[in-house]
Amino acid sequence: MSSGSVFDAYQVSEEHEAIRAAVREVCDAKVAPYAAEADETGEFPKQSYEALRAADFHAPHIPEEYGGAGADALATAIVIEEVARVCAASSLIPAVNKLGTMPLLLAGSAELKQRYLPPVARGEAMFSYCLSEPEAGSDAASMTTRARRDGDHYVLNGVKRWITNAGVSEYYTVFAVTDPEARTRGISAFVVEKSDPGVSFGAPEKKLGIKGSPTREVYLDDVRIPADRVIGAPGTGFATAMRTLDHTRVTIAAQAVGIAQGALDYAIGYVKERRQFGRPVADFQGVQFMLAEMGMKLEAARQLTYAAAGRSERGDADLTYFGAAAKCFASDVAMQITTDAVQLLGGYGYTRDYPVERMMRDAKITQIYEGTNQVQRIVMARQLLRDGR
Repeated sequence: MSSGSVFDAYQVSEEHEAIRAAVREVCDAKVAPYAAEADETGEFPKQSYEALRAADFHAPHIPEEYGGAGADALATAIVIEEVARVCAASSLIPAVNKLGTMPLLLAGSAELKQRYLPPVARGEAMFSYCLSEPEAGSDAASMTTRARRDGDHYVLNGVKRWITNAGVSEYYTVFAVTDPEARTRGISAFVVEKSDPGVSFGAPEKKLGIKGSPTREVYLDDVRIPADRVIGAPGTGFATAMRTLDHTRVTIAAQAVGIAQGALDYAIGYVKERRQFGRPVADFQGVQFMLAEMGMKLEAARQLTYAAAGRSERGDADLTYFGAAAKCFASDVAMQITTDAVQLLGGYGYTRDYPVERMMRDAKITQIYEGTNQVQRIVMARQLLRDGR
């Protein structure tokens, strides 16, 4: 794997920092106030979505030719990071829009892109990604959802599980088996619309965190769709799914960095104000060592995430390794930092009156979705054994 230019990998331009400032301003004013409510009620944060849409941060990665902002991979990661800093559930709006549309950007026909990307860019629709199934999680190749060719159409039958923003999104990238004998080369990708007859949704999952982002099963019962809704050539769906995840694991890394930053920010403010034994808690060396460890690991996670984003934008050959490494490291760091933030707040950190317990619960999912961190380590090991460093 090539190391690339250090400056290319890590450079954050003035334009990127301007994007960060703009997102932070929107999020502090119009997303943060609804974060606790979304967590408490488990309802999709519509006010946050409207605020992100109005500022063009709901799907910043959509190219300008389709009416989007045309943000590069690093800018998109920064947007997701800044939203996650105040509300992890809301950060899944830009993150899942990228996840759902990435197969089209990578392999879709010109007609398919022109039909489905502009509505997402305008904020009229969201796009979800349907890969996992009840018996096909980490082993996605064992999926059982079928797509049978019938003249100029395909008929889809099956169940997809753990689908983020299901029921809210209008469009779904669905992976289904078109040739059962061909294993991974017999899987194809399709665009399914919420309004297609035969599409329905399960009850929202009762989750530990990211409660404001609905997670449901998607049921496909004799869903008949035109054959021109195949993404890429039939049989290339699994390869498209894996290529997609190479890019979008960077967005989960960014989400994890944002959650961790939010927790560290809050903890620092708290220990400066909280007094014990006649002085601020921040004066105690044990607390200072905890903060130093949190800050050090957070910055390492951020730099690795930005390095992966650079590789995503350039389409570097070692993106698979860097995407897995960034997602794995950043999510492990986010879990540690949010847990330490709860510790620094003591009993108060364990209550819902303070946001760090929510951040700790939200951080946990970043170690699980888009490939568990155990799977990420397998991915990295295979790359190392094949290519070295």
